[in-house]
Amino acid sequence: MHPDPFSNLAKRPLPASFFQQDARTLAVDLLGKVIRRYLEGLWLSARIIETEAYMLDEKGSHSSLGFTHARRALFMEGGIIYMYYARGGDSMNCSAAGAGNGVLLKSGYPVIDSLSGPASLQRMQQLNPNRDGSARAAHRLCAGQTLLCRSLAIRVADWNAQAFCPDTLFIEDDGYQPSQIIQTPRLGIPSGRDEALPYRFVDAELAAYCTRKPLGRTRVEGRDYRLLTPGQAATAALEGQPFAG
Repeated sequence: MHPDPFSNLAKRPLPASFFQQDARTLAVDLLGKVIRRYLEGLWLSARIIETEAYMLDEKGSHSSLGFTHARRALFMEGGIIYMYYARGGDSMNCSAAGAGNGVLLKSGYPVIDSLSGPASLQRMQQLNPNRDGSARAAHRLCAGQTLLCRSLAIRVADWNAQAFCPDTLFIEDDGYQPSQIIQTPRLGIPSGRDEALPYRFVDAELAAYCTRKPLGRTRVEGRDYRLLTPGQAATAALEGQPFAG
């Protein structure tokens, strides 16, 4: 392991106890937190702006298909990394309280601060260029679960079933909290597999940079999404009421 030249800078990794909560409230609480990945002398960082909760007792979750060695992280204590391949790319999740429950880290937004400077952003662009090889715009670097992992060089083979580590990969609370949160159904859930459950959560201020915009002229508040404060979002997450539409 290479020495961390930024070890003297304040880092605030989330404690293991943070993840020991219901996956639905964890999905809300993870919004605004920062993923930090140490790579080749640089800290690569992205703020979490979109999450999805998955529960053992609903049909949209991987764990509902049963325990396997590849899915073992979902059945461990909260805060263990669960990774899988989606559309040919890596996807990052973390386990929550209760066997089989977890949160998908679906989108992020690059962070430039005292720990991750312009060189870190440049490295993320090198890791995740456009198809023609040109530099991907910063706001599109982490706009999806596989793009997020590619930009931070987080891979299934390296990180599945591993714990977070303050020296190499962790999630940090830097004090930011979304002022409003969008609650909406998850993306890509097949019909008949609890696709209506409203377990997708997005930082409203950064919604334009998530996987798929949850707001738009054809979408109606109350029918397609709810716009909530963080406290309201946590309550609504546990209620899990599908939308009337």
